[in-house]
Amino acid sequence: MAKYNNILEIDNQNPEMQELKAAIKDNRDKNMHIKYMVIYHYLKGATNVDIANMFDLCAHTVGTYINKYKSNGLSALMPAPKPGAPKFLTQEQETKLKEVITVNTPDNVGFPNRKNWNASLAIQWLYNNYGIKYSNSGMLKVLHRLGLSFTKPTYTLAKANPKSKKNSKPLLRI
Repeated sequence: MAKYNNILEIDNQNPEMQELKAAIKDNRDKNMHIKYMVIYHYLKGATNVDIANMFDLCAHTVGTYINKYKSNGLSALMPAPKPGAPKFLTQEQETKLKEVITVNTPDNVGFPNRKNWNASLAIQWLYNNYGIKYSNSGMLKVLHRLGLSFTKPTYTLAKANPKSKKNSKPLLRI
């Protein structure tokens, strides 16, 4: 028991270990947790082969994690951002699209007899103005990224008399 307490005291005095414990506590990613635990056991004095056996990793992978940690600390263990495909629209075009959809109805921008926006109308508007084609699912992702979501419009008649609604009879009886 005394040996265990001595290890805990050494851990509490080591700033690297304190930083690592804080990172482990705040982490929610499984892969990062494994990397942190590899470094934890390395700082405890375990060999690369022992650590590799503990986590079912290749010893070379363990060595890579440790070398990254030695060179730049815990931040070097973070995965590089994945670039993904480039956007078709520029920031200005996205801003204009959002403005057109939020401020105007389709009827106002060249789609007669249309009062509500949908993905296909946004696709047509983009093609007419910028010559850029999108699929329906691609446009839905763009609209989601812009903070726009689909809501089914509901209409209420402003001049409707509530009493006449109650007294009205159905036109068809079944």
